[in-house]
Amino acid sequence: MSSASVRRRAGERVMADRKRPVVSTPYGAVRGRYEHGTAVFRGIPYAAPPFGPRRFRPPEPPEPWDGVRDAGSFGPTAPKPPYSEAFARYLSDPAIPGEDCLNLNVWTPEPGPHARLPVLVWLHGGALTRGSSAVPVYDGRTFARDGVVCVSINYRLGVEGYGLFPDAPANAGLRDQLAALEWVRESIAAFGGDPDRVTLAGQSAGAISTGALLAAPRAQGLFRRAVLQSGAPEAAERDKVRRMVRRMASRLKIPATAEAFAAADRDELLRAQAEVGRFSSPVLGGPAFGIVVDGDVLPRDPLEALVEGGAAPGVDLMMGWTRDEYRLWLVPGGLLERVDRLGAVALAGARARVHCGNEVVRGYRAVHAGAAETVGQLVTDHLLRIPMHRLADARPGSSYVYEFAWPSGLPGLGACHALELGFVFDSGDTPDSRRLAGEGAPQELADAMHGAWVRFAECGDPGWTAWDATHPVRVFGDGAPYVEYGPRDAEFDLWEADVTMRGMRSRRLVRR
Repeated sequence: MSSASVRRRAGERVMADRKRPVVSTPYGAVRGRYEHGTAVFRGIPYAAPPFGPRRFRPPEPPEPWDGVRDAGSFGPTAPKPPYSEAFARYLSDPAIPGEDCLNLNVWTPEPGPHARLPVLVWLHGGALTRGSSAVPVYDGRTFARDGVVCVSINYRLGVEGYGLFPDAPANAGLRDQLAALEWVRESIAAFGGDPDRVTLAGQSAGAISTGALLAAPRAQGLFRRAVLQSGAPEAAERDKVRRMVRRMASRLKIPATAEAFAAADRDELLRAQAEVGRFSSPVLGGPAFGIVVDGDVLPRDPLEALVEGGAAPGVDLMMGWTRDEYRLWLVPGGLLERVDRLGAVALAGARARVHCGNEVVRGYRAVHAGAAETVGQLVTDHLLRIPMHRLADARPGSSYVYEFAWPSGLPGLGACHALELGFVFDSGDTPDSRRLAGEGAPQELADAMHGAWVRFAECGDPGWTAWDATHPVRVFGDGAPYVEYGPRDAEFDLWEADVTMRGMRSRRLVRR
């Protein structure tokens, strides 16, 4: 072969590498793609398929492979029922068939072991029953564009991931997330990431998972920073999760054991799960799966471990909520109007839901219009604002708190749950983001939010004052310049409720 032919073939290999980069992992090499100037690797297995003898068991390492595995497409998603028609109008949830569902994706601006870039690991939401890393809103290329290696993962959902059985370990989905973090620790340097600068971030159920991993002893040292979006650290009642499993078992006419569930038809299992959980709502309660204290991965309630037990020392936190979280839970299907019609009955149910007295409800009624808004804000405070305030109070100087206040262009949604995601990922130009935001979402707001996440991943400071005795909260998208407020800001009142809710004095932020 002539020297010219050798040079030509070498040049062709270089061009191919620029189009399809190859990176080695502990289990084999993977070939990605260059898209929009970013190297992306999709569907990389971090654990073996959780089926057959592995079903309802802790994750195991994947089988190593020979040669180079193609990583050009998203991998299979975990088994899950589809969203109801009412929610599917607002939320996309791709379903990709296949059993190799414990996989992850990596976006990086500079694949190779010498870049040592900050890393953001993303845990998707979906009430631990839906969602995946393939949702278009979660495209990690914008983080890579701005110098952050982005990793998004799939994990087991619903009864497969969070069922509670007498013959299987609890929290399989949480164990999956832990296995993915261990993969990141071992592998991310080859993709250009710094394993000592990992930020774990999640929204809704992903944020609840992040809170649990903050408190999990086995996760210590696997990440340096954490973001909790619209989800506070919590543990579900074991009896509540058991009731969910028993109701499914009753519909399927099988014993409430992992062995019996593993032998059931998967489609029938998903139908039973959807039927049992269709009346569940963060606002109204109802049967639901959740992360439980298991004495192993999660030895105690995560919020108490973080507030009182000194868990995750040295981990910087950023956390927040949307102003009208409850509207995504109540607007689809007309539930908002039904709660308003129920009036006093709905208020009594909310009072029982958050374990508070009449004086609390009266205080909320004084500043909110209608039963639905009162119930929604009361439950949002109980689930999100109060526990996040407790967590920030316990970690002053290293906690940053925000509120997302920009209202959707779609009727009735306001600044609802999950609306901020298109701004965090700067993916507002996708049709899936517009499902919630409508048309005309402001790019300057996306620049502000996305920029804050990038800065936090880089150095732990998103660009506003850390939590202290003045309780500063960064407000994104209030129809005015992006400002922070505390007790002395003229734009806001702090309504003090001299009541006890979960053993603490609550503060409610109220817009004039």
